[in-house]
Amino acid sequence: MTRPQQLLLRTVLPVAGAVLFTATVPYHRDWFDLYIYYGTVDDWIRHGGRIYDYLRPGTGYGFTYPPFAAVCMLPMLLVGRTGAVVGCVLLSAAASVLLLRGPLRELPLGRGGLVATGCLFVMLEPVRDTFSLGQVNLLLMALVYADGGRGRFGGVGIGLAAAFKLTPAIFIGYLLLTGRRRAAAVATGTALAATALGVLAAPRASWVFWTRALWDTHRVGALDYVSNQSLQGALARLGAGRPVWVLAVLAVLVLWAYRVRRATAVGDDEAGMALTGLAACLVSPVTWVHHLVWAVPAVALLARTGRRAVAAVLYVVLCSSVVWLWRDDPSGVDGFLGGSTYVWICLGLLALWPQVSTRPPSRSCARRADEPGLEAAP
Repeated sequence: MTRPQQLLLRTVLPVAGAVLFTATVPYHRDWFDLYIYYGTVDDWIRHGGRIYDYLRPGTGYGFTYPPFAAVCMLPMLLVGRTGAVVGCVLLSAAASVLLLRGPLRELPLGRGGLVATGCLFVMLEPVRDTFSLGQVNLLLMALVYADGGRGRFGGVGIGLAAAFKLTPAIFIGYLLLTGRRRAAAVATGTALAATALGVLAAPRASWVFWTRALWDTHRVGALDYVSNQSLQGALARLGAGRPVWVLAVLAVLVLWAYRVRRATAVGDDEAGMALTGLAACLVSPVTWVHHLVWAVPAVALLARTGRRAVAAVLYVVLCSSVVWLWRDDPSGVDGFLGGSTYVWICLGLLALWPQVSTRPPSRSCARRADEPGLEAAP
């Protein structure tokens, strides 16, 4: 194959396909969440409003993150709403590049290079929604994966992500499960320090958030809405009560801990991180479709460990927007199963994750395997 033909296959065709796909798929979100962020900090700083009293005009939706997140979003006021959109897209794109060079470096059929893999990446529904809503998922995910609890400052990135949006706090549990107590302590201390900064900047809002707003899940929308692809969302669509959800969460956490310990035992840190992302999607009370970027590393890792057919099927489903077929009526058996498709994907991956050793054999084992008449143990 000539060089121009290789260039065509690896860049032009993937880019053209991704542009065509994203241009024709519905549900562009028109920066909905970003405008809530901007309106919140604008009302807080310029008009003396209260962070958790602000609602986007014409809607019942307001700010749902801790006050520390609002502090981090203050630079948006320097560039205006349009500048905030541009900045958010550029930051998410930069985070995407970091992730595609790391945990997402081999999405299904993405071996044609960074451009081809990037095109596959942007076609995923959670990624499309993250960009078009102006969400922060990719930024927090890059922060967590760049940290990983490793190095001199291991835990700082995870702590900052947890203080910004509580869901990444499960990665502190991952550090504890894998014996990285120092990194877990650093992550916890960083999260507490960042939270304290939020308290200093907005003491009243901090009181409202930690005593009231945090526990009011209805502030972010109806739990049974089809976009909520958490265990609680699936159970709410079934009509199950909170006790059932609590038991289901406990069961998932036990399964997650078991899977992480098994992955750690064979030196598979990548699997441990991917499994933690799956657990985060399942146990969070609200996991909107765009939050499912945390499940994508598991799909990429399946492809990288030789299970490309399974990974390709899961990839197609995550691009399909299939759950929206039950947007108006998620009742019945078909609504329960189809309307919670992404829940079953996360739960299935967590329950059936294949154990693959990434730890190199010891020198003594390698020597024995190389000796005449001896074979390595299966």
